[in-house]
Amino acid sequence: MSVKEALDSDMGVDEEPLASFGFEAEIIHWQGPPPYLFVPIPEHHVGEVRYAAPLVSYGWGMIPVEAEIDGVAFRTSLFPRDGTYLLPVRAAVQRSADLALGDRVQVLMRIDSR
Repeated sequence: MSVKEALDSDMGVDEEPLASFGFEAEIIHWQGPPPYLFVPIPEHHVGEVRYAAPLVSYGWGMIPVEAEIDGVAFRTSLFPRDGTYLLPVRAAVQRSADLALGDRVQVLMRIDSR
């Protein structure tokens, strides 16, 4: 089952997303105590996120997303930082996918209109 199918079945979504893409990136740490790890959105996808932002963002530019990292699907919100966006990787996702700082991960992500 694809991430779209998995995420759609979890949420009953039948509509086309505002943005949907995959990428590979390294998990980084950004301010705050562990276990706050993040995946920066690659520069070539930032335009897609910025396109969707005015339609879905809330407080401080947060953008709700559905994501999958190494087979673990979850919901969170991107936040703008230093010209890009950061995808938070919660401790539960880190444990489920056996992730750590510096790991390179495959990410699938979608932004739905809501």
